[in-house]
Amino acid sequence: MTGSPFDVAAEFDRQVGTLMDMDYPGLAGMSAGQFSDLVMPLREAAVARAAQLAPPTAARVPFLLVVTRELIPVEQRLALTALAGGRKPGFVDRHFAEGDLARFDPIKELEVPAGPAYLLFDVDRGEEFRNLAPSSAVEGMAAQDRLPLTIDEGIAFITQHPAALEKNKCFSLVGSRCGDKRVPALWISQGAPKLGWCWYGNPHTWLGSATAHPVRLGLE
Repeated sequence: MTGSPFDVAAEFDRQVGTLMDMDYPGLAGMSAGQFSDLVMPLREAAVARAAQLAPPTAARVPFLLVVTRELIPVEQRLALTALAGGRKPGFVDRHFAEGDLARFDPIKELEVPAGPAYLLFDVDRGEEFRNLAPSSAVEGMAAQDRLPLTIDEGIAFITQHPAALEKNKCFSLVGSRCGDKRVPALWISQGAPKLGWCWYGNPHTWLGSATAHPVRLGLE
């Protein structure tokens, strides 16, 4: 017996509704209507590209509506996240120096669309890369024709799907780098999501490397 077909349009609307409920419009200095007008042009592209993908699970989701730091700072968006069933807000690790996060840009291979919002498809938290250094994980991604996630994309992942971040199933965000050996990562600390960093050459048994389909679609 098969389940009901995945309703991509309904999922897109749910994601927009989640951001509305978290007051993304207010944080961006916009009205709810302005925010809706901004992101709704992506709805048709989501439906066209994600219709054949599997419904969301904790580990893998068909698409994400990604809001970028151009619209709302990382720290503000992270503070609105929480673990599945939890209430403690996400936070930035103290080892990020003042202004450090702004230095972590998407790597050029991602071809991240310019602008305040875009779509990311077939997103996976990368459990298969646990106990592999990010340097080794990116080789595995390339062999699968996949690419890593950025900080903005990781925040979108746990915002829309809090269950994606679980004990011993956390993930690096190798798609954001700042020119040194640090790799941002999302893990659990003090019962909340934490954005920290690890070294590019160091493996951790509890930390994979999240991946996605290489195509990202932005606003035109």
